[in-house]
Amino acid sequence: MTILTKKFRFFPSLLFVSFAILLFFLVTDIVLGQTKIPTLQLQLSETDHPDGVVPAMKIVAILTVLSIAPAILLMMTSFTRILIVLSFVRQALGTQTMPPNQVIVGLSLFLTIFTMAPVWTIIQEKALTPYLEQKISQESAVENLIAPVHKFMISETREDDLQLFYSIAKLDKPATPSEVPLSVLMPAFMISELKTAFQIGFLIYIPFLIIDMVISSILMAMGMMMLPPTVVSLPFKLVLFVLVDGWSLIVSSLVRSFQIFG
Repeated sequence: MTILTKKFRFFPSLLFVSFAILLFFLVTDIVLGQTKIPTLQLQLSETDHPDGVVPAMKIVAILTVLSIAPAILLMMTSFTRILIVLSFVRQALGTQTMPPNQVIVGLSLFLTIFTMAPVWTIIQEKALTPYLEQKISQESAVENLIAPVHKFMISETREDDLQLFYSIAKLDKPATPSEVPLSVLMPAFMISELKTAFQIGFLIYIPFLIIDMVISSILMAMGMMMLPPTVVSLPFKLVLFVLVDGWSLIVSSLVRSFQIFG
């Protein structure tokens, strides 16, 4: 009898919840039956005036830009170098997933906003604000927007990388850096950023590699060959990294590696 009581003691509560759900759906059906819900309709119609097509083309262009916004962030800003260097720091420490990927990407994003702040300021002053105030045309706004980004990318791109893509495309060398087209500048900028990031990563790896070698030699001398050196060296790496204030050193050196703050 006690078992049956324990088995069915939740039956009244279950019955009440079922009745409440049924009542909710009945009331919702009644309310929706008396309320008019707005609908969205898309219509395709023909027109003889080109002006009627321009707004639709602008919407398509905006949606296209939004879809490739992450690629633009990677290709035309300092995000690539910062993300790769911070990933090298984590691998050199040997902490596997600490800091997690979300923290690494978030810190890289905020450092990118910080390093690109002078560029954003120029864009706002010379392109965005005058265009919103209808002081310049759309074409002038686009030119003023591209100019500071182009200057930033040129300052961070090696001449050898530019020469590589000019030779591949078989184009004539420009007279001034401002004449370099974006089709050549963007891939050259990406390769330069990868080279710089790997060079910085190599320098970061050296002190931690020395610690691993010292710990491995000590374990071999003590006959503890079955003990992984990385397990023993990890605390020493963390202590060294904290004592020298590693994050501040890396972030300050990384930010100063750009010509804007150099």
